[in-house]
Amino acid sequence: MKATYHEYILDFKRPSGTSRGVMTEKETWFIVLEKDGKMGIGECGILRGLSIDDRPDYEAKLQWTCENIDLGKDQLWEALIKFPSIQFGVEMAFLSLDSESPFLLFPSEFTEGTKSIQINGLVWMGEQAFMKEQIEEKIRQGFHCIKLKIGAIDFDKELQLLRFIREHFTAKQIEIRVDANGAFGLDEALDKISQLSGFKLHSIEQPIPKKNTDRMAELCKSTPLPIALDEELIGLFTLEEKERLLQKIMPQYIILKPSFIGGFRGTQEWISLAEKHRIGWWITSALESNIGLNAIAQWTFLQHNLMPQGLGTGALYTNNFECPLEVSEGQLWYKKSIDWKFSVTDITNES
Repeated sequence: MKATYHEYILDFKRPSGTSRGVMTEKETWFIVLEKDGKMGIGECGILRGLSIDDRPDYEAKLQWTCENIDLGKDQLWEALIKFPSIQFGVEMAFLSLDSESPFLLFPSEFTEGTKSIQINGLVWMGEQAFMKEQIEEKIRQGFHCIKLKIGAIDFDKELQLLRFIREHFTAKQIEIRVDANGAFGLDEALDKISQLSGFKLHSIEQPIPKKNTDRMAELCKSTPLPIALDEELIGLFTLEEKERLLQKIMPQYIILKPSFIGGFRGTQEWISLAEKHRIGWWITSALESNIGLNAIAQWTFLQHNLMPQGLGTGALYTNNFECPLEVSEGQLWYKKSIDWKFSVTDITNES
C-alpha cells in the first residue's frame, strides 16, 4: 500500500467571523491511500489556533503516518492519540479504500437519497446589518434552526438581532442556538445568559473559555438556558478524562466535531458517555471540505439523532469539490444524480 499526504487551502467565498477573528482561508490536509488500483482518501481537518494538534511537528507526523501506514488503522489510531485530526484522516482513508466507491463510506437511506439530515443554518459574526442579512437569508432558505455566532460585536446589538427574529418568528417556528466560542467573561457570563434566555433560545455553546471547569459547572447548574460544551472537549484523550469532565460539569449538551476528538471512534466514545449520563449531543463539522463533510454526514445519519446537526458548511468555499451533498429547506440531502468531481491531481497540484 502506498500512502501520501497533501496540503490544500480552502478559500472562503466571503470572510467569516468568529470571536477568535475573521477567516479568509482554511488549511486542510489529505491522506491518499493506493492499493491494487483502488484509492482511499481521508481529510485531516485542522483549525489553527483551536485544534489540539496545531503543533510545529504536524506535517512531520503526517509524513510518519504515511511511512507507517502498514501498521493499519487500529494501531495508527492508538499511535496518533495526540493528533485527533490525523486519527480521523487515517480512519476515513481506510474506510474509503475498503468501500465500493471512495466516497460511499456508509451506505444507507441517506446515500440512497430517500432520507435527509436536518441541519442548522449558520450565521457568522459581523456587523449588525450583515448578520441580519444572513438571518433573513437562512429563513428564506427554509431553515427551522439557526445558529448565531455571538461575542464579537456589542452585546446589546446581538440582543437586538435576537429580538428581530422573535418579533417575526416564535420558538416553535424558528429554533435559535447561539455560540459564544468562549467569549464571555467568568463574572459576566450568568448575567448575559439570563438576558439571552428571554428570547426562548435552544442553547448556548461554550459561553466561557475552556479549562474553567469549576465556573462552567456552576453555570450549568444554575443556568436558565441549556449550555452545550464544544471547545471544552478538545484535548481529552482517555475515557477516564472524558467521563471525569462530564461528571464534573454535567452540561445539558455536548457538541461533537470528529476532526477535533479522534474521528468516529473518538466521537462514539463521547456519545456513549453522554447517553450514560443523560446528556444530549449533536454532531458538527469543523469547516472541512466536502470530502470530510461527506464522511461525517454519512456516519451521522446512522446515529439516528433527530436534532438539527451542524453539517451545512459545504457551500462556504470557492474551491470546494463538487459532490452530491445538497442543502434544501434546512435539510442535507445526498443527490445520487450528482457526481463527484474530484481527482487526486486536484490536491496534488495544490501542494
